[in-house]
Amino acid sequence: MSDQRVPSGVRRAPQGPPAAFDVARGGVEAQTLSELAGLLRQLRRREARQQGETRLTYRQLAAKTGWSRGIIGEYFAGHILPPPERFDALIRLLGATPTEQGVLATARDRIEERRRRPTRDHAATGRAGAGAVRARSGGTRAAPTRFPVPRQLPPALPGFVGRAAQLAQLDVACAGLDTSGDGGRAPATVVTLSGTAGVGKTTLAVYWAHRVADRFPDGQLYVDLRGFDSTGTVVTTVEAVRGFLEALEVPPARIPTHLPAQVGLYRSLLAGRRMLVLLDNARDADQVRPLLVGSPTCLVLVTSRNLLAGLVATEGARPVGVELLSAAEAWQLLARRLGADRLAVEPQAVDEIIERCARLPLALAVLAARSAANPAFSLATLAAELRAAPRPLDSFDGGDAGTDVQAVFSWSYRSLTPAAARLFRLFGCHPGPDIGVAAAASLAGLPREQVPRLLAELAHAHLVSEHAPGRFGAHDLLRAYAAEQADRLEPPEARRAAIRRGLDHYLHTAHAAALLLQPGRDPVALAAAPPGVAPEEITDHAQALDWFTIEYPVLLAAVAHAKRAGFDGHAWQLAWTLVDFLQRRGRWPDLAVAQRTALAGARRAGDRLGQANAHRDLARVLSRLGRVDEAASNYRQALALFGALGDHTGQARTHRAFGAMLDGLGRYAEALDHVRRALALYRDAGHLAGEASARNAVGWAHAQLGQYRPALAHCEQALALLRRTGDRHGEANTWDSLGFIHARLGDHREAVRCYGRALRLYRRISDRYDEADTLARLGESRRAAGDPAGAARTWRRALGILDDLGHPDGERVRALLAGAAAGRGEAG
Repeated sequence: MSDQRVPSGVRRAPQGPPAAFDVARGGVEAQTLSELAGLLRQLRRREARQQGETRLTYRQLAAKTGWSRGIIGEYFAGHILPPPERFDALIRLLGATPTEQGVLATARDRIEERRRRPTRDHAATGRAGAGAVRARSGGTRAAPTRFPVPRQLPPALPGFVGRAAQLAQLDVACAGLDTSGDGGRAPATVVTLSGTAGVGKTTLAVYWAHRVADRFPDGQLYVDLRGFDSTGTVVTTVEAVRGFLEALEVPPARIPTHLPAQVGLYRSLLAGRRMLVLLDNARDADQVRPLLVGSPTCLVLVTSRNLLAGLVATEGARPVGVELLSAAEAWQLLARRLGADRLAVEPQAVDEIIERCARLPLALAVLAARSAANPAFSLATLAAELRAAPRPLDSFDGGDAGTDVQAVFSWSYRSLTPAAARLFRLFGCHPGPDIGVAAAASLAGLPREQVPRLLAELAHAHLVSEHAPGRFGAHDLLRAYAAEQADRLEPPEARRAAIRRGLDHYLHTAHAAALLLQPGRDPVALAAAPPGVAPEEITDHAQALDWFTIEYPVLLAAVAHAKRAGFDGHAWQLAWTLVDFLQRRGRWPDLAVAQRTALAGARRAGDRLGQANAHRDLARVLSRLGRVDEAASNYRQALALFGALGDHTGQARTHRAFGAMLDGLGRYAEALDHVRRALALYRDAGHLAGEASARNAVGWAHAQLGQYRPALAHCEQALALLRRTGDRHGEANTWDSLGFIHARLGDHREAVRCYGRALRLYRRISDRYDEADTLARLGESRRAAGDPAGAARTWRRALGILDDLGHPDGERVRALLAGAAAGRGEAG
């Protein structure tokens, strides 16, 4: 044995002073994996002392062996018994002498045999029992008792991409096996992967299982439970357990007759072994429970379209959600299938394909297969086909049930109760992108208290996702599937009634909220909501602002949805409700689209009041976007329509807005003329809020013309009126006007005070653009008052808001900051 050669590249154990501990004796006495791991750690420390260096790190050992750092850590922690070849290589790296190598190798085989020793049930199968380990010398290994090591995992998908977060969560669960857990959390022996149909749960599970297979040296079991399947035939517990027992080589004659005994034998065979059990495509928790394993050394990974909340609650399963791919991951998936060079030639087409596939892996894979089969066809052609398809899901049929997206969705849909299935269908009558509980109740015409249970059922089946508390959404392909089911199963009159209920819910709620945001606005005469609609109760400004912040994407979609469905009155009225909120948020492009849609709908319906309102509100947003000629044309058309209708307050509001645009163009005399007309019309109509707004506008116009005394008088009168009306936005505008007037009069201290009052009000009502506009003027007053540092800070705040809004006024503020910086440089 002393003549045995150490392989090249491995450091020979030094022949120095006696070891600090007796490895040979320790090896003889070691009976457990923990004790053997302790010997490995002591070898590592001894090797460092003898070399006069720090201990070899896991990173260094990984570099020398090609193994992962994680698995090396498991070996030293005593969580995993290294395979024989790895164990021999590891102890040689740690400087074990040839004699120590032989003793330690024998200890390793002895511990493996003790861990694999058959149970009493399994011994009855006739396989050899204990006592088959032969002592080794000189590192020669004896074959241990044969124990079946099933390797049932299906092949992993080549070119797997993404899912870094989910892989990390699975790694954490795996690392916690047979330990005290992470940070005091109990280790998980059951992990669930849940997500919607076609999202890639099985692909992820199989890929990860192959990646960590070496952590489960006693084997991997796999079964497709067919919980959601084209055949509709679910695998029974009896079938699954018997399949596992056969994989563990239990002879048929020794398999018990009754299911409880079969489950007991299955669990006994896995006790103390490190095995991975992959239960794929489970229907519910009851199908899974008998297949769970009691041993803390085994991990059960379950995939399902359902959340399997019961396993989390009662079995302590660790849930891992599988969501849609990110846009970057979707691009990577297509690149792996089609080649990055092909995608780089047509990036816009690739982006459109990804969007129309809703970033759903199955849909992307089907499209990639079609494109790969026709490499001469451009990706733009494929994108055009998707765009033109009258039924979106027809483009995603891969030729069999497993790759037909519509069929795959249907397996989840068939599992719903009738009430939940109807609610899901009616989502096809909703504009999207998401929905709250109250709106879902109105859409379905149901009492609100019945709806949370139905939404929970849909979320459990991953046909919708609750992405925020009480907010439910679905990706575009699921929404298209819902619409197809509604077309197929709901009569036309029922679909139209559902659309009307949904639109009325949003219109009546938004109308009330809009009047709370801007109390000076004149209400629109709305038709009564039909039975089954229960608008939300909005009671104050803060609640109205919160509601619009959540719902405005739905309201924008609802404007277009109303026009498509022929509800033209709803289209312009919904657009009307959005004006003040979107203007305060600086979302002018969105508002322009909504107003153009509203105008087209009102024209089609011959609704002159709708046209007048849409012309005026479109003009307001066009002026913000710098399209002043088009804006002026729309203002004139609005004035003509309101005049023909005899709507004097409509005319006044239009003159007021027209004057504001002209003021921005520096045409102050023309602006003064328009706002004076507005003031006269409001006074004749006895419209107090309108008179207050118009007086402020008249005062501002006088100030721009250098007429500061009448400017102050009008603005102070406006402020007195506004305090009676409760119009915070009008009050903020007037304080801003007063700040500007005092600044022009040279009273910068008073100007700063007035601007401060305006800013507090703008922030309360979340008017970001006007806040930035006032900040820019405040900065000028601070500079004039001798506070250049304060001016620069104020301009930076204004610039941050304007850049966030993407507004061109940001360039003017940048110029102010640049001038301030240049002034400081010259002073230095």
